[in-house]
Amino acid sequence: MPLVDVRDLVKVYRRRRGLTARVETVRAVDGVSFSIEKGETLGLVGESGSGKSSLGRCLLRLVEPTSGEVRFDGEDVLAFGRSRLRLARRRMQMVFQDPYSSLDPRMRAGAIVEEPLAIHRTGNRAARRARVAELLRLVGLDPGLAARLPRELSGGQRQRLGLARALALDPSFVIADEPVTALDASVQAQVVNLLVDLQQRLGLTYLLIAHDLRLVAHVSDRVAVMYRGRLVEVAAARQVFDDPRHPYTRALLSAVPAPRPGERPAYVEFVPRQADLDAPLVEVEQGHLARVG
Repeated sequence: MPLVDVRDLVKVYRRRRGLTARVETVRAVDGVSFSIEKGETLGLVGESGSGKSSLGRCLLRLVEPTSGEVRFDGEDVLAFGRSRLRLARRRMQMVFQDPYSSLDPRMRAGAIVEEPLAIHRTGNRAARRARVAELLRLVGLDPGLAARLPRELSGGQRQRLGLARALALDPSFVIADEPVTALDASVQAQVVNLLVDLQQRLGLTYLLIAHDLRLVAHVSDRVAVMYRGRLVEVAAARQVFDDPRHPYTRALLSAVPAPRPGERPAYVEFVPRQADLDAPLVEVEQGHLARVG
């Protein structure tokens, strides 16, 4: 049984536009289905506005899905009441994209990591402080940084701090939403390697949301490609990168910078009208799904 099983998930946003207050609907997530096995990393890729972050937030009910089903370890997350959802969130956590805005600038680093422990009434104050020091060391930070404010930390340190906060309650499933996008290139590899190391040490399951396909290729077991709220291709990472079947996937891959000059593949232009989003997601080879007309 997969740890995470999503079926026909839909999220519709409604907003008013113009002087007439006309209501416009946007299907940010449009009938998405996939699963993630225990200990697996599923990379979710697509351009900005494709619905990746909305999907991740729906899984944790940080925003409420419009319809569909989300099962975590066999239980229907969308059927949970407030108290049951609070318990479930101990095992499902999120690392947000921007380490500058996702941390309370008025709280000390130690208090930021301790906050989920206090909310869930885990241990006494001394035990929580010891746990904070343990978590900071786990993510490669000096426990002495606990007294500092976020503005006194570098971008990489802030993202490590956010990761320590996410790990405070010993989750089994972590959604990493563009975890290195806001960081300098020199720091990105450090954070990526930390994510891989923590997965191996703690047995974590990841949904890695990213638009950097090189990052996804490095750490993901399988890759799901999202376009306009729908998955257009899902396969093992090597299958997606070696034999992409959907024209949108091929266009994404053609835009990835080559490690050495002259090795970049020919650019593939994606023409949206060529993509039949109503075509079924079918198995084009074993374990390789694509929405091909």
